[in-house]
Amino acid sequence: MKIIEPSVELAQDLDAAEIMRHIERAGRVCYKSESNISDTSAEKFIANIIKSGHESVIEHVSITFKIICDRGVSHEIVRHRLASYSQESSRYCDYSGDKFGGELTFIKPCFWNDGDENYLLWKKTMSQLEEIYLTMRKNGAKPEEARSILPNSLKTELFMTANLREWRHFLKLRTSKRAHPQMRQIAIQIYEILNSKLPIIFSDIVI
Repeated sequence: MKIIEPSVELAQDLDAAEIMRHIERAGRVCYKSESNISDTSAEKFIANIIKSGHESVIEHVSITFKIICDRGVSHEIVRHRLASYSQESSRYCDYSGDKFGGELTFIKPCFWNDGDENYLLWKKTMSQLEEIYLTMRKNGAKPEEARSILPNSLKTELFMTANLREWRHFLKLRTSKRAHPQMRQIAIQIYEILNSKLPIIFSDIVI
């Protein structure tokens, strides 16, 4: 059994300057103000776009992240309809096989310390479920059958692609202190990456 932390990775090269130019070119069509484009005009123009709520303009750019989280968090993520997803399939992945080292991987809950009684109970349960899964596979159960006992804590990987407007919506909801702690853990990582790359578009979101 492996226990790992959740993680987020930008899954594409991101040229922030080109993204800003692209958004400005698209947005200025609305006002027929293309003649105002200069080497330094994009940031001010886009800041005004964001401030005025004219966020349809930033839909012209999409960004992809690779997310490693537990199955429970992934169920929340894929509820965001205005995005595209490719996710590790527990139906087709055989966790008893050599590709996975013959063991299951679980995401460590962020709300318990290692010595907490609830964490120890969680860890014991994950170990038992792993043992049962592997036994079911040895007994001839297919991966799509044995997966019926796999828990929310099972590690999953997914690619998520969304336009910048949807990322703003996602982050406003999922970085909120009212969000599930493990969901918020992922969302904050995404926010930190996007805000470091495109602060004009994301710095107004308060986490």
